[in-house]
Amino acid sequence: MKKTILLYRQKIDCILELEDKTTDWNNVEKQHLVHIEFFQHERVVHLIVTVTVAVLEFMSVLLMFMECNYFTMALVLLFFVLLVPYIGHYYFLENEIQKMYQQYDDIVKMEV
Repeated sequence: MKKTILLYRQKIDCILELEDKTTDWNNVEKQHLVHIEFFQHERVVHLIVTVTVAVLEFMSVLLMFMECNYFTMALVLLFFVLLVPYIGHYYFLENEIQKMYQQYDDIVKMEV
């Protein structure tokens, strides 16, 4: 997903840099909105997964305080190992979609 988002953003950046007067900016705007919707959906799914893993991590830490054994320690470690990359990926998705919003604003300015 990271590669897809980065390639798409680079493509739009190239279109915006050219500032070609023959470009159909209405079509570019519509296509960009469709891509933003796809990536927003991806972001929401990852938010749900990240929050779920964070809640499971919290619950496993509470369980470890109540009953400390190897199983609960392994559970805490497992959820923590999952949580860190999920947070990193969600952070990436959030920032890239914010950049796409800025691109959208630039596309709208080109239409005028």
